[in-house]
Amino acid sequence: MSEGQHSRLATASSLDAGDSLWQACVDQLAQDLPEQQFNTWIKPLSAQVSENFSKVTLFVANRFKLDWVRAQYAGRIAAVLEKLYGQPVQLELAITPRESGVRTYSAPAVAANAPVAEAPEPEEEIAPGGFKSRLNTALTFDTLVEGTANRMARAAAMHVSGTPGQLYNPLFIYGGVGLGKTHLVHAVGNKLLADKPNSKVLYIHAEQFVSDVVKAYQRKTFDEFKERYHSLDLLLIDDVQFFANKDRTQEEFFNAFEALLAKKSHIVMTSDTYPKGLTDIHERLVSRFDSGLTVAIEPPELEMRVAILINKARAEGTEMPEEVAFFVAKNVRSNVRELEGALRKILAYSRFNLKEISIALAREALRDLLSIQNRQISVENIQKTVADYYKIKVADMYSKKRPASIARPRQIAMYLAKELTQKSLPEIGELFGGRDHTTVLHAVRKISGERQQLTELNQQLHVLEQTLKG
Repeated sequence: MSEGQHSRLATASSLDAGDSLWQACVDQLAQDLPEQQFNTWIKPLSAQVSENFSKVTLFVANRFKLDWVRAQYAGRIAAVLEKLYGQPVQLELAITPRESGVRTYSAPAVAANAPVAEAPEPEEEIAPGGFKSRLNTALTFDTLVEGTANRMARAAAMHVSGTPGQLYNPLFIYGGVGLGKTHLVHAVGNKLLADKPNSKVLYIHAEQFVSDVVKAYQRKTFDEFKERYHSLDLLLIDDVQFFANKDRTQEEFFNAFEALLAKKSHIVMTSDTYPKGLTDIHERLVSRFDSGLTVAIEPPELEMRVAILINKARAEGTEMPEEVAFFVAKNVRSNVRELEGALRKILAYSRFNLKEISIALAREALRDLLSIQNRQISVENIQKTVADYYKIKVADMYSKKRPASIARPRQIAMYLAKELTQKSLPEIGELFGGRDHTTVLHAVRKISGERQQLTELNQQLHVLEQTLKG
């Protein structure tokens, strides 16, 4: 921490300064850790910061959690505190006192997007019907920002939550990382439970289903396993691509799938690719995945990204000026998770430096991210990547040749150049052999329109975008 930061903190009360230090640490950990880990182990912590910041005491709910946090996270927490403060900070862990007059600072709420089976499971909340649903009650249709990118998927999910077991069964939602698939499936479950509290709803990640199959196999408890899964009214399962190469798991999921459909229960699944794009999954399972409604979630468009930033900042108790949201949205394009990460950096920087949120502050907080992006993607790189992918020569990007095998990849490269760089249409046309800007505009509109209709093209574009973004 610089001398200026010390003096700014000194002018605030020691309580507010302690709050700032712990808040900044939590914001950094939220960015660094998988979100399930953060929500399970860091979010419940409260902290007491000494007056001179040399010591931070973390309060943990029980002995088991204290031992786990000490073993898995204490070193990382201490390192973040030291980086923020500028010198070593003594870290202590203690059981939360039952009655305490001690002022502590709690971690903020951060919505989970993708469960990760890397740590012992968190304690589950029991739904009103007495069934453990594993739903995150913060992820609802009301808290999901709607835009062109997710409109069809949201409409289908709303329909399922209102009339489960009828149309769109199963509902298969696919798209890249961090686009809101998990939010959408939790929203379906929360809406159904709000309308019908006694419904048996279960949300799980595919890795948890694999783990349950393994446990049932080891303990010879398949009767209990089948009773649990076959009795559901709604099964919400994330990332079914994790079933690849797991034959016994696929067999059990097929059986559960058939049992649930037979009793008119509903199944909602997510994946990083469309059903026929899944590899090492049995054909009969793929055909079941594709038998209902398959919808894609796209990367959010500019206006949607702006709305997401403003809404999420407001949920954190902060108003983000619209011009700042536009600045961030223009520079963070790939997915909602990256937007949230950028927002946390800005909020942490603002809180710890006691500065108002502005474009200048956002630019400073995101300087590492912006410098990477500014040198990362060029039109030349896009042309080479697309040419390699479609097995044509880079020179064909500039040539006057017009066979479909060349013209199509050229149009795709123009579309990606418009989406992933700051170049204008005339500048892009010039880099494609001196073509007129209307040619580029035609290509952008054509590929953009077809992307909404053609599953295979959409998947190819996802692959190219992820390749270009590294």
